[in-house]
Amino acid sequence: MKGCVVTGLFVVFEGADGTGKSTQVVGVSTRLRTAGNDVVVTREPGGSIVAEKLRELVLDPEHDITPTTEALIFAAARADHIDKTIAPALAAGQIVISDRFVGSSIAYQSAGRGLSRQAIVDINAYATGGLAPDVTVVLDLPETMACRRRVARGEIADRMESAPDGFQDAVRASFLDQAKAAPERHLIVDASQTPEAITDEILSHLSIKFGVTIS
Repeated sequence: MKGCVVTGLFVVFEGADGTGKSTQVVGVSTRLRTAGNDVVVTREPGGSIVAEKLRELVLDPEHDITPTTEALIFAAARADHIDKTIAPALAAGQIVISDRFVGSSIAYQSAGRGLSRQAIVDINAYATGGLAPDVTVVLDLPETMACRRRVARGEIADRMESAPDGFQDAVRASFLDQAKAAPERHLIVDASQTPEAITDEILSHLSIKFGVTIS
């Protein structure tokens, strides 16, 4: 399928831990580059020198960090991430693919940690200067399946992955609520499909809605 030259497109991948975001970030970005698109891949927290340092701090399970402090660290990392990486790439006409963005703060710090949703929205409105994704891909998977995937990875759980029972369910529900509240800016994808089928579905959406060249 042919598209056109797309400039300055901001694509974000969201979903609870274990839904396959990292796999899809790699799969989609690889296919887009193969089709001739100029793609920048980044992540949150992280994506800049300062933000990566903050990532190490906030995800370290050895640290006792309050929900409010956690929310502010994520927002600070996001502000630097935008300034150093996202905004310059968009200005240069590149397709930016980010593993997480503001939706994760709403899901994790508000729905998961219990902070005021409006407070999270306000903090991040200031941190982002109003920048929002053109499309947010929500990878959706029942927590029972996502949990099995996290265990199968055999990695040490970070602070977010080792949260109490019910946390990941609340996070999943928040992502779905966000998508349903703004369907024009979200794509919900069944993450129980094969990785190849998921990648194809996402690329088809980018081609149809934004005219992105995918082959």
